[in-house]
Amino acid sequence: MKIAPIEFIFGEAAMRFNLGFLRLMREIRKLGRDERGHVAVIFTLLLVPLIGLTGGAIDYTRASAAKVAMQAALDATALALSKEAANLTQAQLTQKAHDYFLAAFNRPDAYDVKVNATYSNAAGSTVVISSSSVVKSHFLGILGIDQMNISSSTMTKWGTKRLRVALALDVTGSMASNNKLSTMKTATKSLIDELKSVATNPGDVYISIIPFNKDVNAGPSNHASSWIRWDLWDAQNGSCAGHSHGNPSSKSSCQNRGGTWTPADHSTWNGCVMDRDQNYDTTNTEPTNNATRFPAEQFSSCPEPLMGLSNDWNALTQKIDDLTATGNTNQTIGLQWAYQSLTANSPLTVPAKDPLYKYEDAIILLTDGMNTENRFTSSQSSIDNRMQAACNNVKAANITVYTVLVMAGNASLLQNCASSSSKYFYLTSPDQLIATFNTIATELSQLRLAK
Repeated sequence: MKIAPIEFIFGEAAMRFNLGFLRLMREIRKLGRDERGHVAVIFTLLLVPLIGLTGGAIDYTRASAAKVAMQAALDATALALSKEAANLTQAQLTQKAHDYFLAAFNRPDAYDVKVNATYSNAAGSTVVISSSSVVKSHFLGILGIDQMNISSSTMTKWGTKRLRVALALDVTGSMASNNKLSTMKTATKSLIDELKSVATNPGDVYISIIPFNKDVNAGPSNHASSWIRWDLWDAQNGSCAGHSHGNPSSKSSCQNRGGTWTPADHSTWNGCVMDRDQNYDTTNTEPTNNATRFPAEQFSSCPEPLMGLSNDWNALTQKIDDLTATGNTNQTIGLQWAYQSLTANSPLTVPAKDPLYKYEDAIILLTDGMNTENRFTSSQSSIDNRMQAACNNVKAANITVYTVLVMAGNASLLQNCASSSSKYFYLTSPDQLIATFNTIATELSQLRLAK
């Protein structure tokens, strides 16, 4: 930290001191060359101001050092208060500032110390700390200056960014082995707690949770929503009347037997949706027609319903606790819905962004295996190509992508999907999940608190 020259620290008094000292020294040099008898008397009379002015340099140096120490203590106090200011009353804030400052400002020569603190959460969080004190003079008292007043202030500003994080979590059957699911739950709840700790104001941090296997569960309560596509579901779920023989289980088999097919009531849907038509299966396009709507499916291994962006910390934690492991893997649909959850259009409700803030969006995709299924093909390379297309679209939207591969899977695909090599994590053991999610949470927290 640069300290201003003493003239600027102590103002006009210091400048008068410097000028007076220079004039005095010129006069003394003249007297030194004067051989008249009264010179000794005059020189003796000048000793008092000479001592005062010479000692004044020492006093000003002491005051300057005290001011440097004051500034350092103020900076430390502001940093400490930034972690708790949002939850303190004004009286508590002032007391905390006083306590932190005095613990850091160790100057016995300074007294009558005063500390003031203010906190504001307008367009980010700001703490302003100011202090004043008095340094008693040792030499300047000869010149009538008994004390020197010093003061300083500092400001710490943080949280001008807001954070939105989508968690795309693999809940396929293989996650039940080697304690992967239980360890993922512990790691994810820890991450949620860490992000909660940096949310000083409502809206600072939102999190969505997208459990996925082959499908994603968009919530059976949405059966009347316009963004659901029903033609494929209707053809597979219903009853057949008037058929010739057998027990037709689909519209086509019913009609082939001369029967009349009646689709089941949509309220019986369990909430699962498949991939959208290509290329909408890899984008966040708003669902407005059959090609862009989400096809309903009555999938017997339907995962836990997703949760859109929320800052209800208890509900987020409960959602993680409710996860179960079943079904096969479709990483693309998990990533696509995570992308959709950060998008300000249907089907999910996304809180409006406040123009006074900057926003950072991120997706964390965790999986423990190869892509094995989607709606279109069983070809591994074709399935992975859909995934890579989704990754490219997400990153093109300036969303930071973290990928976590646990034990087995297509490492190159997940590495290429991540926003950078440092945001890809390959874990050889589920036990590494906790440390990995802590690393990601810390990075996201620092991003949120950056100016």
